[in-house]
Amino acid sequence: MTRITLIQGDITEQKVDAVVNAANSSLLGGGGVDGAIHRRGGPEILTACRELRASQYGKGLPTGQAVATTAGRLPARWVIHTVGPVYSRSEDRSELLASCYRESLRVADELGAATVAFPAVSAGIYGWPLDDAARIAVGTVRATPSGVKEVRFVLFTEDVHDAFAQALAD
Repeated sequence: MTRITLIQGDITEQKVDAVVNAANSSLLGGGGVDGAIHRRGGPEILTACRELRASQYGKGLPTGQAVATTAGRLPARWVIHTVGPVYSRSEDRSELLASCYRESLRVADELGAATVAFPAVSAGIYGWPLDDAARIAVGTVRATPSGVKEVRFVLFTEDVHDAFAQALAD
């Protein structure tokens, strides 16, 4: 069974097998977690992402999917890039958000990763309400069969950590 832990901190500092990147579909870096991972991980990650764009993801990585690259200079072995949905009040995109976690765990299993660090996918610039993002993240990880031994949610701010702690307690 997968153990879930919570840490308030910087995901780029986690010594885990795989760090999950809340990427944009271009895979070429951006703001938030995506920018931090690309900056700290160095040019090796961008090079690997460009290779993915040149091969199977010419139009970008679809929302809810996941793909792995090297972790470059991060203290992890791999980066699993997943594209979260932008929150919408008029359209329920919860299944796409859940898919980010399921697909990332599937890729982690393919890699043989025992430890995986996740950010709060879609809870930043993509506007997903924190309580709901945390509920979907924790519920999906709990419900997804995986060989991953530890899922570590690495949450940058106290309010995000608190939302995930509440979801974990429920």
